[in-house]
Amino acid sequence: MNYEDLYQTLQPHEKSVKDSLASLQKLFKAVCRETENGDLKSLARDLNAMSEAAAAVSASLKEIGSVTEGFDAKAYFENGEFAEQMLAACEEKGVDVRGESPVYEMFPYRVRLDTENQDIWLDRKKVQCMRPRSFVETVRGGQEKLNKAPFNALTFVSELSDAYDLAVLKLNKRPESDIYLTSLYKFLAPMSRFRKDYDQQSFAFDLARLYISGTEETKSGRKFQFGPSRNSNKSIRILDSEGKEQFLATIRFYQ
Repeated sequence: MNYEDLYQTLQPHEKSVKDSLASLQKLFKAVCRETENGDLKSLARDLNAMSEAAAAVSASLKEIGSVTEGFDAKAYFENGEFAEQMLAACEEKGVDVRGESPVYEMFPYRVRLDTENQDIWLDRKKVQCMRPRSFVETVRGGQEKLNKAPFNALTFVSELSDAYDLAVLKLNKRPESDIYLTSLYKFLAPMSRFRKDYDQQSFAFDLARLYISGTEETKSGRKFQFGPSRNSNKSIRILDSEGKEQFLATIRFYQ
C-alpha cells in the first residue's frame, strides 16, 4: 500500500472536476449574457451543456469518493507502511531523522505516529496527513523557517550564563564547574507553563544555533565550553552547520 499510488489514481478525476468546473463557469457567463439579451435559443443550448457539465462533476466526485474509501488508512498506519515511506521521503528530501516507530526526531521537531487514530503529532500539534511525502515537506518547510528566524547568539549565551550562575548557587557547585545543560534548561524555564512555550527541543535548537554561530564569549567577556557525558540520557542531540549530529551534555563558563 502506498499513498502515491492513490494520489496518481485520483489525479485524472481531479482534472476532470477542474475542467468541468471551468466549463460551467464559462457557460454560466454565457447564460447570464443570453438571458440579458433575450437569446433564448442559445440559452436553451447552453443550459443543456451546463447540465451535462454538472453531471460530469458529480460523476467525478463520486469516483473520487469511491477510490478514497477503498484506501485502508488504518492498515496503512498499523502495518508500518506509512512510517517506512516517511523515512524514505526523509532520505529523499534530506531531512535528518532518528528514532523508531512510533516516535522520531526530525531536529528540532519530535514526531509521534498515532496509529490507532491515524494522526501525526508534530511536537504538540496534531497533523492529519496520509501522504508521507507531503508531511516531510511540511517538516522541511518548518525547519527552513526556523533557520531563517532571527537569533542573537550573544544574548542567548549571556542568558545561559545567568542561568549557569543561578545553578551554581542552587546546586552547590564550585564556580566554573561543568553543569548539565538539561539542568540549566530547568533554570531557564522553571515553571511548566514556561516549558510549554519553550520546550527542551526549542532549547536544543537554540543550542545548535549557538554552537554554529562562532560566538565564544558572553556580553561580559566570560568564555564558555561545552562538554560530553557518558550518560546518554543527559546528552542533547543537535545538528551542526554541516548537518552532522553532535551531542552536548554540559557547559561551563569561565574567565
